[in-house]
Amino acid sequence: MGSFSIWHWLIVLVIVMLVFGTKKIGSMGSDLGKAVKGFKDGVKGEEEKAAAQNLPQANEKTTIDVESKEKTKD
Repeated sequence: MGSFSIWHWLIVLVIVMLVFGTKKIGSMGSDLGKAVKGFKDGVKGEEEKAAAQNLPQANEKTTIDVESKEKTKD
């Protein structure tokens, strides 16, 4: 009961093609490709938007300068 051989994968592929059909599998593949491309474009757009607003990037170290005050008890 080890790993599957090439014959096992071919049989699974034939069954999947019989159940879904080649047209459906092709459209699922193209839909997946469009989704990945849209995700990449979205991430790229956010980086460009941050650069346009001069926001510090996550890899830049920033320091916040604050002033502390002592609390007095009354």
